[in-house]
Amino acid sequence: MVLTGNQIIERGIVTDMIDAKVQEQICGVDLTVKKIGMFLGRGTIDFDNSKRVLPEVEEARSWTTSKTGGLVYVLTPGCYLVTFNEVVHVPEDYRGTAKPRSSLLRMGCSMETSIWDPGYFGRSQSLLTVLNQHGVLVYQNARVAQIEFTKLDAEASKIYDGIYQGENIRTNSGG
Repeated sequence: MVLTGNQIIERGIVTDMIDAKVQEQICGVDLTVKKIGMFLGRGTIDFDNSKRVLPEVEEARSWTTSKTGGLVYVLTPGCYLVTFNEVVHVPEDYRGTAKPRSSLLRMGCSMETSIWDPGYFGRSQSLLTVLNQHGVLVYQNARVAQIEFTKLDAEASKIYDGIYQGENIRTNSGG
């Protein structure tokens, strides 16, 4: 069973939306750009994460528009780390998946995402790949991906408790 966009919003599975009426889709909810980062070096990944090193990231080149005061990212071909505005709260009996919006694909760009595991909570990040040799302009708050939630056939044997739990959520301790 896949939740409708309305069910996702009503159940509070995706919060901190800019405009729920615009972001609600038939089979999911649109995710929007909070910020876009550029990779400054390489990462390291291994079997048990004991050697895992995430590459340093800095905010991609942008300018502020005079009309809206919002940022516009100027992206040349390459890979970028997108942080979404929305906070995702995956129920323990669901998993989340997302795909790029078709307009993004039609511009020569793609969005790669991982699975949102049962129990995950946070402001997620995904990989934006600009394949168009002319690049692309991406406005802050642009809708770039659609997330959907599918009910599991059986109870999950465990819920997510990895290092990305609560990612990009401000806390009183500065996190």
